[in-house]
Order: sequence, then C-alpha cells, then structure tokens
Amino acid sequence: MKNFNGKVLFLDRSDINTDEIIPARYLNEATKAALKPFCLEDLNLAGFDPKKDVRGCSVIVTRDNFGCGSSREHAPWALECNGINLVIGVGFARIFRQNMYNCGMIAAELPAETVDRRFSEFAKLETTVTTDVDAGTFTFSSGDKTLTVPFKLEGFDLDLVKAGGWVEYASVKY
Repeated sequence: MKNFNGKVLFLDRSDINTDEIIPARYLNEATKAALKPFCLEDLNLAGFDPKKDVRGCSVIVTRDNFGCGSSREHAPWALECNGINLVIGVGFARIFRQNMYNCGMIAAELPAETVDRRFSEFAKLETTVTTDVDAGTFTFSSGDKTLTVPFKLEGFDLDLVKAGGWVEYASVKY
C-alpha cells in the first residue's frame, strides 16, 4: 500500500484538467519518472508555482471535477512520481478517478461544504494529512489545530488501494 500521509498542496479551482496535470507534449516520455518535472506545469492558478509548490507535497486538496479532459494514465503517473498518492476533492472525472485507483492511489470525494471548510481553515497554513485507510479518516493538522474527516473507501477501490494498484492486485488474485 502506498503512503497517503504528508504535506498538503491546496489547489483552489474546479475543472483542473489532465493537460494541466501533465501537458500532452510530455506524453511521449518513456518512463513515469520522466514526467516528474512537468507535473502541473501548465496549471494557471494565481500564486501557484509548480517548480516550488509541488515539491515535498504528498496530498492535493482541490475543488470539483479534478482530472477532467483527455483520458490518460499519465495524469496519475505524474502525481505518483512526485509522491502525491492522495487527491481530495468534491468530485473527479470518471476515468481519472479510476486511473488513480488502478495505480493504487486514492481520489477521495468529500462534500463541497467539507472541502470548503478545509480551504477556509487550512489553505493558508502549512498543513499535513494523516490517512487511516482502515478507519476511513483523514486528519488535517497545522500546528495545534487538527480536524478529522471521514471518507468512504470500499469494495474494489479499497482492494486496489490495499494491493498497491491493479497490477499488484492481479498478480495475487489471478
């Protein structure tokens, strides 16, 4: 199972598409690792600098419809090779969401009010998340401030996460 704990990168925008996660001009790279320096390179968000802001983060908190646009596994791969295995948002594009789980990563959907509260209380602070997959909780922490939030992860998605992804799951099951 991958690591789902760490420093949070808050991306305060809906409809962040796969071309913004990993621009199409890099899809001919031969390895996942080659995608690393280009993650979120084309994301247009006030005050965001991908060269500085992505480094050291393991979790993204965003708004709605993250991963929309072209269907490609490269988007989760670009996140994964940067150590980002957890994206928390209001909703995800269907194919992006499934590609996350196929890679053993989590695309956690929370109600809009819950995500709004994370932004209002934590976005301007250096924040970390601790994930308890078995209990289904995220604990947001910054200094003395902590807040635990429940999430649902069950069925095949949970199996994929615990196995580390589709390839690992299939090697055990088939």
